[in-house]
Amino acid sequence: MPQHLILLAPSANRVYAADAPRLAESELRAMTSGFGLSATDVETTRIAGVDYLAVQTGDRLDETGRQILSALSAAYGIFRREGDLLAPVPLQRRAPYASDLVTIQKYQGKTNEQWTRLLLNVTAAAIRRPEKLLDGTLQVLDPMCGRGTTLNIALSLGLDVTGVDLDSKDFQAYSAFIKTWMRQHRLKHTADETNLRTSGRNRGKQLQVEVAASKEDHKAGRTQHVTYLSTDTTDVDGLIRPRSVDVIVTDTPYGVQHGSHGDRLARSPLDLLSRALPQWQPLLRTGGAIGLSYNRHVAPRQDLATLLVEHGLTPVDGEADAFRHRVDASIDRDLIVARKDG
Repeated sequence: MPQHLILLAPSANRVYAADAPRLAESELRAMTSGFGLSATDVETTRIAGVDYLAVQTGDRLDETGRQILSALSAAYGIFRREGDLLAPVPLQRRAPYASDLVTIQKYQGKTNEQWTRLLLNVTAAAIRRPEKLLDGTLQVLDPMCGRGTTLNIALSLGLDVTGVDLDSKDFQAYSAFIKTWMRQHRLKHTADETNLRTSGRNRGKQLQVEVAASKEDHKAGRTQHVTYLSTDTTDVDGLIRPRSVDVIVTDTPYGVQHGSHGDRLARSPLDLLSRALPQWQPLLRTGGAIGLSYNRHVAPRQDLATLLVEHGLTPVDGEADAFRHRVDASIDRDLIVARKDG
């Protein structure tokens, strides 16, 4: 049976790097299950001191299979094992923009980019039409987007994305970053920052970005859109069209690094979610999914699952603790995914 090996990308985060092979294995299992890829016996292996993910494929890997493996958050290279030799398999992933879109921002409390990409992948694999992640039609929402890691990850994949966050400093920091980055890369774009008003009520500010990866794409109308709403995520009614989003992915407050930003973010994540989910759930299309990254120290998994069920979402079954890992002494991080079936 053919075997393919995935070379794992190095992680700049030392703590995350220690768990990266195990997390990548769990991600691959979720992806192959969601996309229906014919693959068995996924496991980490070490060859000549280098970590790989080994995948036994039922037949020779087709184009869709290569796209799925290439989309993994930690995939650095793919090889087909032929005896003692490794034959390179070309990566097939959507990457229309320079990689520094994701890596250049550095600030305290920034979520590891590989984890953000993993959360997006695992959530997208759970929706009714996961192929939308691969063909560029997936509509993404991060309702607590901070300084925009999710926004940049989605844009780097050629996806349209919307972010929401009340912190005006985060909004201005992201607006300044993305405008500067697009100018420096000489991309055809527009970036309009306006007041956000509905029915005569001031709701905050809005940044709307339209950008193309090349002049040819711009001329052909192949553009991506980023929308950032600087407003209260528990009050987005009328700001985002109902049933327009395929996936909602976000970091819930970890109760540590977010605590200094004020009462809004210092609240219990369960309290915040109980107020926010009635606003978020109607935005999901039927068959869409929500993926939450959370700190087990402040949000027990069963309590999160119960809350999601109460708001009409069905938690996706998976191996217990598959994505659980330590960030530091105060953060025991995990993720949970739930689908909107009706």
